[in-house]
Amino acid sequence: FLSVTEDLIRRCAEHNNCEIFSLEEISLHQQEIEKLEYIDKWCRDLKILYLQNNLIPKIENVGKLKKLEYLNVALNNIEKIENLEGCEELKKLDLTANFIGELSSIEALKYNIHLKELFLVGNPCTEFEGYRQFVVATLQQLKCLDSIEIERSERIQALQNYPEVKQKIRKQEQDYLLKRAREKEEAQRRVQERKDKKQKQMESKLGLDSPDSLQDKENHQAQEHGEQETWRTSEDDEEDRRFWEEPTPYTPESRLETHRYIEEKRRAKENTRESKKREKPVRTLITPEGKVLNVNVPKLHFSLKDDEENNQLILDLAVYRHLDTSLLEVDVQPTYIRVMVKGKPFQFVLPEEVKPDSSSAKRSQTTGHLVVSMPKAKEIILAKQKVPTSIKHSDCNTLQKNARRSGQIDKLEVDASKYSFPDVTKIIQEKERIGQGPIRLQPEKITEAKK
Repeated sequence: FLSVTEDLIRRCAEHNNCEIFSLEEISLHQQEIEKLEYIDKWCRDLKILYLQNNLIPKIENVGKLKKLEYLNVALNNIEKIENLEGCEELKKLDLTANFIGELSSIEALKYNIHLKELFLVGNPCTEFEGYRQFVVATLQQLKCLDSIEIERSERIQALQNYPEVKQKIRKQEQDYLLKRAREKEEAQRRVQERKDKKQKQMESKLGLDSPDSLQDKENHQAQEHGEQETWRTSEDDEEDRRFWEEPTPYTPESRLETHRYIEEKRRAKENTRESKKREKPVRTLITPEGKVLNVNVPKLHFSLKDDEENNQLILDLAVYRHLDTSLLEVDVQPTYIRVMVKGKPFQFVLPEEVKPDSSSAKRSQTTGHLVVSMPKAKEIILAKQKVPTSIKHSDCNTLQKNARRSGQIDKLEVDASKYSFPDVTKIIQEKERIGQGPIRLQPEKITEAKK
C-alpha cells in the first residue's frame, strides 16, 4: 500500500520552500494514499489539510494536530469517525462520499467544541431514517450540516425526539453492519477467484506444457511472435470487458479492487513499452560491406559549403539554439562526419576526403548552429598572375582587382618532367663596384700597399 512519505510532503510543500516543520496548509489529494501516517509528527503547525480522493480506510495519526482547523477527507474509504478528539481547533470536517455507516460514531465529535460545519453527503448513513435529527441533536455545537444551516427550532425538535430517533438509528446500523459483513466476504471470494484464475493461466503457459510442445514452441517462436502478440491483446480485451461489465456493489473493497486493477494494467503497459524499446534494432550507420550511409535521425536542417578560397568544407548543422553543447558529440572521419545530438545520429558522406585532425567545431553565437570546418586532404597551389615590369604599380592593383572580380583561379600542376626549374644561384647579376661611394678609395689603398 502507498502511505504518506517525507518526500511526498516536501514535494507538496513548494509554497513553503519545501520546509515541512512550519507548514500550515498542505494538499495531498489524488495521491493514491492508502494509509495515513507521520503527518502529526512532521507537520505539527498544520491548520488546513486536504486528503480528498485517496484510498484512506481510517482516520488516524492526525490527533496531535492541535492547530488543525479544516480537514478534508472526501472521496475515501472511511467507514467510521474516530481519532479526532485531539484536534482542539477543528472547525470544519468534510467526509463527503465515504462509506460511513456507523452513524453513532459521530458522538466522538462532541469533544471538538469549535466544530461548526460537517459534511456527510454521499455516505450510507445519510439514507437512515432520522439521520439529520440524530446528528443535529448529538452535535449541539454544529451550525451547518451538509451545507444546510441548522435553525434553533430544528435543534429543539431534534432534542425532543432524540431517544426515539437514537433507537431507530441503532437498529438501522446493525442491519447495515450485517450487510457490510456479507459484502466483505463476497469481495474476498472474488479476489481469491481472480488470483486462482491467474495462477492457472500462468501454469498453463509455463509449467504444465509437455516437453514436445515446449520444443515445438521454441522451434516456431519467431514465426508465431506476431500471432502471440495478437492473442495476448485479444485476451486482455476480453479480461477488461469481463471486469468492467461484472456488476459489483459500490464498497471500499470494490473501489480498492478497481484501483489495483487499473494500476496493474498500467504497469503491464509500461513493461511492454520498455521491452519494445529494448527490442528496438540499432540503426545501421555503416553496412557490413563498409558503405557509409547518410542518416538524419534528429531531423535537423543542414548545409555543406565548399570554401575553395580556404580549401575546406564547412558543415552548418541547425541544432536547437538552447541545446546544451555537452549533448553534442562530433566525429570527423576522412570520408564522412557523424554528429550525435542527444544520442540521435546525424551522419553525412563528404564529397571529398578531409583532414580529421585539422578540423574544428564550434557553436554560432547568433543562431546556436553547429559549424564544423574540415580542411581538404588534397592541397591546391594557386598560381600568381605575371605582371610585366613596364606596367605601373597602380595598373598592377587594377589587374588584381579584376582577377578577383572574375572569380577565376588558375590551378597549377607541379610536374618535374614537364617544367624546368631556374638556377637560384644566377638570379642576381654581378655589378661593378667602381663609382659607388666609398668603394672609389679602394684602388688607391691597393697601389700604396704595392709601393
